[in-house]
Amino acid sequence: MMAMSRPLGRMVRCSKGVMAIETALVAPILATLALGAFDVSNMLSRQHQLQSGANEASEIILAAAGGAGIPSGDLEDILESSLNLADSQLQVAARYRCDVNAALVNAPPSPPGCAATKPVYTYVQLTLTDTYTPMWTSFGVGEPINYNVVRLVQVS
Repeated sequence: MMAMSRPLGRMVRCSKGVMAIETALVAPILATLALGAFDVSNMLSRQHQLQSGANEASEIILAAAGGAGIPSGDLEDILESSLNLADSQLQVAARYRCDVNAALVNAPPSPPGCAATKPVYTYVQLTLTDTYTPMWTSFGVGEPINYNVVRLVQVS
């Protein structure tokens, strides 16, 4: 019995190779966490790009309303190229509101819906849409993330 317990005792006390075993157990977990953090930073970066693009578009719309003038088609082209968006991912549309009515409509309101004495306010609605597919969806975890950024800018 004693003869067998000695080699077993030596093996239990031996610390050679412990670091290799610990690394083999921890490295895949750390790599997965690092890739996940990278993917989350890409998602946040895209959201920030779209928000910044919408803010820039709002400024351009306000400048155009102040007299600088830019056709909506040119505005769309500028934004699509700077944000790397397809035509279907960007919509610029006019919206209107009568006096204090909260509802926005697609055409300028006229009587009887809006009395001639009531002011009609004009807005430009900018909608940016995009989809980001995280890498972990290829492993069956989660699903693509849809972005929808809407800006409503009053121009008159």
